[in-house]
Amino acid sequence: MRNAGHLAAETLMYSGPLVREGVTTEDLNEVVHEYIVSHGGVPAPLDYMGFPKSVCTSVNDVVCHGIPSKKQRLKRGDIINVDVTVILDGWHGDTSATFYVGPSSQKARHVVEVARQCLERGIAVVRPGGRIGDIGAAIQDHAEGQDCSVVRQYVGHGIGRSFHEGPQVPHFRSSGDNLRLREGMTFTIEPMINLGTWRARVLDDGWTAVTVDGKLSAQFEHTIAVTADGCEVLTARPAVLVNSEDTAG
Repeated sequence: MRNAGHLAAETLMYSGPLVREGVTTEDLNEVVHEYIVSHGGVPAPLDYMGFPKSVCTSVNDVVCHGIPSKKQRLKRGDIINVDVTVILDGWHGDTSATFYVGPSSQKARHVVEVARQCLERGIAVVRPGGRIGDIGAAIQDHAEGQDCSVVRQYVGHGIGRSFHEGPQVPHFRSSGDNLRLREGMTFTIEPMINLGTWRARVLDDGWTAVTVDGKLSAQFEHTIAVTADGCEVLTARPAVLVNSEDTAG
């Protein structure tokens, strides 16, 4: 899991400098695909339940599962989530970040930074003996305290030999199974944070989820392992992400 997580993180870091005005989302897909394959991995999204590409690219009001396209060219001021999942030696690593395409509006910066903070808040409460529900509570409290909302339709998930396993990891307070965390569990935390309503709808392509009010959405994701005294971020990055954390315009 560490090796797969490291490759996913390295792929995301490699992609960051390529996120710029004029680049197509298909360009990003090709770069991600070649990087993963050249390092001995397999892009997990490709052909997963019929998904046609090797990475998800979600621009502006797209919440998740955006399909790369030669027709979609990034514009100045856009934000884009790049969601990378790799398979390496039979194990999965899953991570994503939202990037700025040049200087961005105050609203764009707000939702992106709140999404980043929400992931950090969720990770901070992971420890053996805690509950799955602690994660969602921490995220929802922070997002709503910053006048943002948390998407309900999509949640984090267990991950390991399979792309999606139990348990589900809601990013909001839920009345579902509040499983107790124990050492050795591995799962993703991937809050999708909106500027407007939390509601999303899926386009006719069967994949692309967008905000129902057309307002911006941002997301950050890590793969987490519960350890004896807390947790380990298996997709931790060794450096900041260009166009996300250090050159936001």
